[in-house]
Order: sequence, then structure tokens, then C-alpha cells
Amino acid sequence: MQEPAITPDLIAAHGLKPDEYDMILEIIGREPTFTELGIFSAMWNEHCSYKSSKKWLRTLPTSGPQVICGPGENAGVVDIGDGQAVVFKMESHNHPSYIEPYQGAATGVGGILRDVFTMGARPIASMNALSFGEPGHHKTRQLVNGVVEGIGGYGNCFGVPCVGGEVRFHPAYNGNCLVNAFAAGLADSDKIFYSAASGVGMPVVYLGAKTGRDGVGGATMASAEFDDTIEEKRPTVQVGDPFTEKRLMEATLELMQTGAVISIQDMGAAGLTCSAVEMGDKGGLGVRLDLENVPQREENMTAYEMMLSESQERMLMVLKPELEAEARAVFEKWDLDFAIVGETIAEDRFLIVHNGEIKADLVLSKLSSTAPEYDRPWVATTEAEELAEVPQIDPIDGLRALLASPNYAGKQWVYEQYDTMVMADTARTPGLGAGMVRVHGTDKALAFTSDVTPRYVRANPVEGGKQAVAEAYRNLTAVGANPLATTDNLNFGNPEKPEIMGQFVGAIQGIGEAVAALDMPIVSGNVSLYNETDGQAILPTPTIGAVGLLNHTDDIIGNEVREGHVALVIGETNGHLGQSALLAEVFNREDGDAPHVDLDAEKRNGDFIRANREMIKACTDLGDGGLALAAFELAESAGVGVHLDEASTEFLFGEDQARYLVACNFDQAEALMIAAGQTGVPLVSVGRFTGESVRVGGSEASLEDLAATFRNSFAEAVA
Repeated sequence: MQEPAITPDLIAAHGLKPDEYDMILEIIGREPTFTELGIFSAMWNEHCSYKSSKKWLRTLPTSGPQVICGPGENAGVVDIGDGQAVVFKMESHNHPSYIEPYQGAATGVGGILRDVFTMGARPIASMNALSFGEPGHHKTRQLVNGVVEGIGGYGNCFGVPCVGGEVRFHPAYNGNCLVNAFAAGLADSDKIFYSAASGVGMPVVYLGAKTGRDGVGGATMASAEFDDTIEEKRPTVQVGDPFTEKRLMEATLELMQTGAVISIQDMGAAGLTCSAVEMGDKGGLGVRLDLENVPQREENMTAYEMMLSESQERMLMVLKPELEAEARAVFEKWDLDFAIVGETIAEDRFLIVHNGEIKADLVLSKLSSTAPEYDRPWVATTEAEELAEVPQIDPIDGLRALLASPNYAGKQWVYEQYDTMVMADTARTPGLGAGMVRVHGTDKALAFTSDVTPRYVRANPVEGGKQAVAEAYRNLTAVGANPLATTDNLNFGNPEKPEIMGQFVGAIQGIGEAVAALDMPIVSGNVSLYNETDGQAILPTPTIGAVGLLNHTDDIIGNEVREGHVALVIGETNGHLGQSALLAEVFNREDGDAPHVDLDAEKRNGDFIRANREMIKACTDLGDGGLALAAFELAESAGVGVHLDEASTEFLFGEDQARYLVACNFDQAEALMIAAGQTGVPLVSVGRFTGESVRVGGSEASLEDLAATFRNSFAEAVA
């Protein structure tokens, strides 16, 4: 088959700028072959090389006594004691999900699960963070339904519980939805598997499903803005098969018990190219691949297609040759492909041979380590103008407006489509705060949360970045968990625009400050840039996924609100309404600054909650919607009314940080007040849980009436 000539148009179609192509010519000293051009395109695109973000990612705190493995592997690994580790990561599948919602979201789930079990961990929990355009936009309903169905379709068949997540709507996502997938697994801390190849002449083995033409060029597509050619990109979206993935996981975990695995890598973005290059580069070795041995499900596939296919449910490993028979037997038992497709070599070469013909011969280390790295120009986000006056409103009217918005209504319609109880270890299902999973066979539990408020990040990237981490810290604390570590999924627009790059830099600064102050290092993550359509960027959305540990399930702070419980607010209330949910939903305004995050206060107040958990019957952090929304949600979940003492708009709907709402008995409230006085923690009684209504000052509505709005608004908007 005649390979196409390398033209400026072909180079541009591969996402390479003219100066980047000149760098390639300098590195290899000749014009690349078509396959080599594809390989460079895959390894040097934004999605794989992090060329715009590397400089800033290096500033993030990534270590701590609890960290076994930080960023750079398939997933992060954190010690949870007793010889066990939690392995977790969050990753985006934004562009594919906009083009093909079901498969885009489904393969996002499949990819993140592979990242976890490739490390030797059995997945125990998943979450997802979803951002869509306005509910009334012509594409939103189709996207929401397709994405939720795809996540449920893959996760439910694979058999991992979905324990949490978030869903938001904003016009900025009209042309570019976000699908961020999180997975966590359990492993023995001395049995973690890494991707660095070692040993010369070792077999490189292809494992799993066959290679097809789906997803060719997917990573390059994910590193570009959208425009009116979006439909042409549909073939770049992969197709997933959760049942094959389930078999692949069982076979992989069984294979790891044989001792045959030297190194192993998931075939994700850029498929065979990226996995082989990463294994060789980390091990300081070269790799030779013989593509005629690659299991193929389509006829006459070219070297280019095989190297860039992103067909799902595939792995690459370096094998101990003396254990080949045992390893092969495992994969044949699970009815999966096992094929030796190459070997490690001493020279620093990436040699691709197809039917005896050399299709690519490149210096392997140059493919990843010399990918261009940019110090993009950036400008700091302009300081937000002072908030114009916000009129006082009837508290029940304000609360009803929030409950009627799909942003703040109950998300049952979403999570009831997911299996939240499979494996029988789920200790708290989605719907109120962090999700929780018992650590099977022990008294321990792990808590999981995903958080960011994009409005805050746009107004003030530094404070918004801090707030995403602080809210994750509070959500874990509110269930009694000790926050351990974080993973980030940094979703932004075009980094070549200085103002977008400024948002990224500011958010990284805020995240870095917060994870350091709260002892929650970043151990894994993903950057997703170029989330724009026709020049319109998404809101800056640096999602933070966080994991916390409970040493005993008795330490869980329950959700046991009862008639007569006192409502206490821990933390200082100043009534900050800038960028608040109330402002957006009631007044259609997005002005003012993001709330300031006092990290010392966050730490102090969180430590106070955990130290006094025995006196607390229920707890939730105060975030979007302030006290009014938090009090309603606690009341609604327990089926008991709530009466709040103060009716001012600032007090009820302000979004000051470092605050929690606590429910407890009267005598426990007194004891908490004494403890707070001794530790300098602000604590005030704000009302009590009683009756069958929500009453604030002279305004009142039945709990049942408000609950109906809360439970039905989401489905009415999107179903």
C-alpha cells in the first residue's frame, strides 16, 4: 500500500506545528515515514506529552509518608496500613464524550479501571464528575442521557460500585461537555506493578482484545479545539466492551500471581505507541515490535493504524521468558489474546517492523523526553470587581429556586442508573457527601469525593483552586475520614491564549498551597486542554478527586438526624455572596470575587470535627447554597423538618469556607460548644431539626413540598 506523501497539510492534520515538524527533522536527520509521523503526533500531542502544563505540574506537592507512588505511573498508590494500599486516579474523556456520548463515557470508565488494575489493584469504587451546557440547549439532553447511560452500561457490567461524583450545568459547556472518571482499587503494598521495562531480549507481550481501527488518532483529536468539522471526528472515538474488560482484569490479576510480569502498561491514549514507548523509556531500553503478530480484528490493517489504534481492553507487558507457558495458559483460560509482538533491545531504538519491512526506526528516548515543552505566556486573571448590592429575598423563595435548578436538585436520576452496591462493601451510597466503601475483611473504610466550583475558579483561579481541595477535605472530614491524598483532573480551554494559561497557572498555585497545608498530596492526575468550540472556552474546571481513611467503621459520622436535634454551624460566617449559587440561580448574576479560603481555619475546623466525632450525629460541609441548602438536604434525607433562627440572605445563602453544619442532641451541643471554646473554633447554634416544615424567620413551607421539587427537578430538566 502506497503511503501518503508528507505535506504541510498532513503535518497540520497530525496536530504538529511547523516548528515542531522542524524539530522532528532535526532529531531524525531525514523526512519521517507516514508511520513515524503518526508516532510523533501521538507522543507529542498535548494529551500525551503535557507540553503546556509540565512546567507547572512540577510545582505540585506529590510526596508524603503515606505516598508509595506519586505521579508518573498508571495511577497513584497510597498506604492505608496493615500492608494494604489504595490505588487511584482521575482522567478525562471529554472530547470523545461530546462526539459520541455513550461510547465516549463508557470507554472513559474502562480506561480508568485499567489504570488501576494494571498496577495490581482490584477496583473497589468509581466516581464521575460531569459538566454539561444549559439544560435548554439543543444538545444537552442527548449528551446527559448518553453519558449517564454509557457510564452505567460499562461500570454496571464490569461490576464496580459508583459511590459518588457531581453533575453541573452552565452555558460555557454548551459546545464541550466534561466527563471526568475516577477509579480506586485495593492492593497489597508490596505487590504493586510498575511500567518500567527491564532486561534485554525480554519478550514484549500483547494482552487482551484484538486491535481494530476504532480510536485511530484519538489522542491527537483530544488535543485540539472543536469546530464545525466535529462530525468527521466520530471515527476517533473508541468502542468499549465491559465483559472483555472484566475478563482482562481477572486474567491480569491472576497473571500477576505467577511471577511472570516484569512490567505492565495499559494501552490507553495512543495505544501501542504510547504504551511501548513509556515502558522502554522508563526502563532505559529500546523496543522492537513485529506488527504482523498483533492480534487484529480487521483485515489489511497498516502499521500506522495498528500503532495509533485506541481499541479498548488491551495491555502490553514485558514477560519473564521462562514463565511464558504459565502466562499464556492464564490468558487462554480467560479466552483472551496473548501474543509475543516484540522484544526489549539494548539500543535506544523504537523499531517497528511489519511483514519484514521497517515502518519506523526512531530514537526511543527522544519520543517522550524530548517532546516540546512550552513555557506559555500567561496573564493573571483580573481581580474581580466588588460585588454589587444583593437584595434581601424571602428565604423559602430563595431555597425553592435552588431546589428547582438541576445544578442543586437531587441527582437520584443519575446515580440510580449506576450499580452502587455491587461487591456488597458500599457503606454510603451517593446523594449526601462523600461515598464510602468498607475495606473487605478488615474494620477499615475508605471515603471518596470529587469537587470543584468552576465559577470560583473563573473569578479567582488561586482561591478557586484552593477551594476545590478544601471542599474535598471537608467532604471527607464530614463522614469522619482522615484525608489521605488527591488526584486532579485539570480541564481548561486553549493554553495558547494567555488568559486561559493564566487561569491554569493560578489554579495550580491554589491547589498546590491547599494540598500542602491540608497534607493531601497529589499522587496522580490528568490535564485536559483545548476544551473550546469555535473559540469559546469552558469554565476552568480543575476537578479534585480525594480519598480518606477511617481506621474503623465505628468512626463513621452517620447521617442520623432526629426530631429535636440542635443545628450547629462550625466555622465563621461573614455572608459571602460573590459568585454564589443564589446569585446565579435567583438573580442570574455571576459577579463578585470567589470566597477566600483560610487554609489554617480549614485544618483547625476539620481536626475539630474528627476529634469530636462521637458527639456528632450528622455532619455536612457548607458549600454551594450555604446554610439554607445544607440544612434542607440534611432535613430531607432524614424526613424531619428544620427551623432556622436567622433569616438574612447573607447568613442563609453566603458561601464562606471552612464551615460545617452539625446535628446533635442538646447535651452534645453543649459539650461541643465547650470544646470549641477551648480550641478557638467558631461554633454557633442556628436552629433545630423538628416538625414537618422548613421554617426560616416568618417564612415557611412543608418539607414534603420542597422535597418533591428537590427530587423531581433534575429529571424534568434532562430526562
